[in-house]
Amino acid sequence: ATTKHVVVNWDISHITVNRDDYNLRRAIGVNGKLPIPPVEATVGDTLELNVHNGLDRPTTIHAHGLFQTNNTHMDGPAMITQCGIPPGDSFTYHYTLEQAGSMWLHGHLAHEISDGLRAAFIIHDKPGAELYHYDKDYLLTFEDWFSTEFADRMYHTINPKEEFPPPKSYAYGLVNGVNGNITQTLNFEPGKTYRIRLVNMGDINSFQFSLPGHEMYVIEADGEYSVPYFTDGIDIGPAQRYSVLIKAHDTDAFNYYFNATMHANFISASPGLSPRVYTGKIEYSADAPYQDTRAFYERPDFKWLNDIEMHSASGHPAMVPNRKLYLEIGNNLYNTGQHLDHINNITFVMPNVPTLFTALSMGSLAMDPRVYGPQTNAVVLKYGDIVELTINNFSTLLHPFHRHGGTFQITEYGPAGSSTPAPESFQNITVQKSKGSPMRRDTISLTEFSYVKVVFQATAAVNFFHCHNSIHSAMGMDMVFIEGPDVLQKTLQIPNAMYEMCHKQGIPTIGNAAGNIGFDFTGLPNVPTIVKQTGDNQ
Repeated sequence: ATTKHVVVNWDISHITVNRDDYNLRRAIGVNGKLPIPPVEATVGDTLELNVHNGLDRPTTIHAHGLFQTNNTHMDGPAMITQCGIPPGDSFTYHYTLEQAGSMWLHGHLAHEISDGLRAAFIIHDKPGAELYHYDKDYLLTFEDWFSTEFADRMYHTINPKEEFPPPKSYAYGLVNGVNGNITQTLNFEPGKTYRIRLVNMGDINSFQFSLPGHEMYVIEADGEYSVPYFTDGIDIGPAQRYSVLIKAHDTDAFNYYFNATMHANFISASPGLSPRVYTGKIEYSADAPYQDTRAFYERPDFKWLNDIEMHSASGHPAMVPNRKLYLEIGNNLYNTGQHLDHINNITFVMPNVPTLFTALSMGSLAMDPRVYGPQTNAVVLKYGDIVELTINNFSTLLHPFHRHGGTFQITEYGPAGSSTPAPESFQNITVQKSKGSPMRRDTISLTEFSYVKVVFQATAAVNFFHCHNSIHSAMGMDMVFIEGPDVLQKTLQIPNAMYEMCHKQGIPTIGNAAGNIGFDFTGLPNVPTIVKQTGDNQ
């Protein structure tokens, strides 16, 4: 089959919409609408995403899950790989699609993702190249939808004059863009096999998915194929994606309900508010009754997915690291009166020059992490380095960590080592190590009072690494890997249009993080100082 050049046009603007059947509010739509239709293409295609910014502020788009080989300048995070697209301007993203899987597209500036700028992005295998057989492909996207805009929620979180943590806000759950209880029925035919793609495009909430009365085998996590893995239920963290294969029954005697329960571990249970339970229909026959499956959830052997038990379909063994990094994440009180999040006690602040442009313009100094500024939390890696990250979470919150530009192998989970003992309910965490070919993915759900070890190979790219809970990322739980900058300088050519976008906004495109030479950081914002290490209670 020949490859195609797929063209998608997005006119991004504010719209007023009621998505949850309760709240009419301002949101960010594409071509005047929400939800944004899924983007679909095939491996080998090129995708041209033409973005017009109709907002009153800059915007960018990130293709979440794409490797961006030799294409790091198209990755999308603002002030990491590009300047924002100015209001009223247009920019075209070009992607060469080298991998199949369930991806998504979303805004990556001012957390516009939270206000609706998000869409599924499905890259199909070439016909005949599918690893697993199925008769039909279904997509279920999950979103949490708040009654107020992200900027309002963020204001109440970091305003030093208000209590911290702020009062909890309860979202509604959307399935395929609408209230989770009115989503479209999935039709099954006896004897056929279905692939269901599960994409959590949510802001802070996870979704527990199950389909009682059927056997469910996971075959994909975050765009990476797995050996088929049996499970009864999947807890899908923010930004995570899965595909499951389900073989329909041989008879159409019964219909069934699937379950999608939206929850966040830091929001205490409150009837009708948290968790929120949504159900959808699996219909074999319009005349058939619905099977009573309540007993399914009460089984003592109910199995939740554990991704470290999964195996990559590639068969690749665990990589042996030549560099090891240790990260601690949490929340501190600063001299500004704000509670901010951090990685290794550094709270991320955007540089004055996009980090990629610093890497390209600083010559041999690009190999020195200091040139990227004290607050970008930059780590410079040599091209080809095999890096083991140990991330320790000493908090009561789940943190979904995402690596831009590639996946990592999950090699180990265990209890976070700390001088402060974990609460009793978290003291039963055991060490789990991968066996065989470790599963690869790009977003890890790091649970409370635990650590994870992941391993990846550095390329030639500037890759953002951050918590995908939008509030936590906005509070500073972010860092940047500058991978092979010496190779980047020899191989990457930035289109003039990307420099022009910066110049139009008065943003420098050469120099260190401040736009200066050497280690002169005059002009960077003042670094807040830690008053008290408080853990993480937002």
